[in-house]
Amino acid sequence: MSVIEKIQNQLSENRVMLYMKGTPEFPQCGFSSRVVQILEACNAEYSHFNIFEDQELREALKEYSNWPTYPQLYIDGQLVGGCDIVTDLYNKGELAKMLSAAGAAE
Repeated sequence: MSVIEKIQNQLSENRVMLYMKGTPEFPQCGFSSRVVQILEACNAEYSHFNIFEDQELREALKEYSNWPTYPQLYIDGQLVGGCDIVTDLYNKGELAKMLSAAGAAE
């Protein structure tokens, strides 16, 4: 399986997928921590992948998404964005609607 196929599988198998530095329990950057806090505040069901565990995937995902930084949040296979965009959507109430539409939050 190629690294792109691995990414595509992760995105197709998980309605909400967060590629982050570290884990939700131990985020390794403030931006990843903030997105986790937002998802938790939304009571979202989500999966995560620690990009430090796979250098090849970390580099390939940047090209796949055409997004150079982490974290990266995906809903229904579509890139939502990084910390700034997720924070903005959360503050506007839009993120909760997106998560609800994906069946990942009430």
